[in-house]
Amino acid sequence: MISRRAATAGLGLALFAPAVRAQTLTPIKFTLGWKTQGSDAPYFVARDKGYFRAAGLDVTIDQGEGSGATVTRIMGGAYDAGFGDINAIIQNAATRPTETPVMVYQMWNQPPFSFVAKKSAGITTIKDLEGKKLGGAPGTPTTRLLPVFARANNLDLSKLTVTSMAPNLQEPMLIQGQIDAALVFNITSYFNLVLNRQDPDKDFVWFAFGDYGLDLYSNGMMVSQKLIRENPQAVAGLVRAVNRANLEVAGDQEMGMAAVRNYDGLVNIPVEKRRLQYAFDKLIVSPELKEIGAGDVKDDRLARAIGMVVTGYELPRAPSPAEVFNRSFLPARTEREMSYRMT
Repeated sequence: MISRRAATAGLGLALFAPAVRAQTLTPIKFTLGWKTQGSDAPYFVARDKGYFRAAGLDVTIDQGEGSGATVTRIMGGAYDAGFGDINAIIQNAATRPTETPVMVYQMWNQPPFSFVAKKSAGITTIKDLEGKKLGGAPGTPTTRLLPVFARANNLDLSKLTVTSMAPNLQEPMLIQGQIDAALVFNITSYFNLVLNRQDPDKDFVWFAFGDYGLDLYSNGMMVSQKLIRENPQAVAGLVRAVNRANLEVAGDQEMGMAAVRNYDGLVNIPVEKRRLQYAFDKLIVSPELKEIGAGDVKDDRLARAIGMVVTGYELPRAPSPAEVFNRSFLPARTEREMSYRMT
């Protein structure tokens, strides 16, 4: 009788254990930078493969409203973490340093800020932009940093005509010839052209800011200062999970896209797979990545980038690199070795 009772009690505890473990998971609200895109695959892989749960986290992933909005969403308290633009962190840290989220895993170490022009416009060098009509979305880093770009490349700003327009109008107006070039995010504009049945490689020319003196960082994973203070273990687990998934997606994009499809069955899989590979080709894989590993930055480069953003946005002060990026949660360098292979 005693043995049977003990066995029954043990069975009850075993059945109850999963519920107990589930209750002890730390809830994390995570915002993407925009609507579901292939380049978000690491977050979905970390969710689907249980890497978040293994780190003691219950992560809810929501679509975003723009990579800059990720910062304000976290500052407002609605989200604990998200994928967004480090330059938006710099802008907010200049005036609200105790409230601004901190980057803990740098995904894109090359900036997507670019000019794109139709080849038929005859723009083959940066200097050819003078005298041309440009289209820019107000407030975006590409548009706000134009004066910094002009100074770095000896462009006469008085000879640049910039027409303000909504981001979704840039590619249609470019295609129609209403503007000669647009100030864009290349990873967005390239695929807007694809979706408009254009050939962005054959019929357009691209000038990336990073190739012309504006060596800026861009999007990555950021977390609230509140989460860092109250639950640093959760931050470390979040970074470990995303790093592991990021490295796996680098070697197997088909696997990554399966996770994207699981999250959002309405995405255009062929286009979004190309976007994922574009992110690795243009924004992630670089000599710096091979030197310092995935997720990290170089402090001296970040300091220079901060200076450019301070100038471009006319900020009242320059935040220190430590106010913008915290590497203390990164796994060891040996665990952040990325090997990208197109699949």
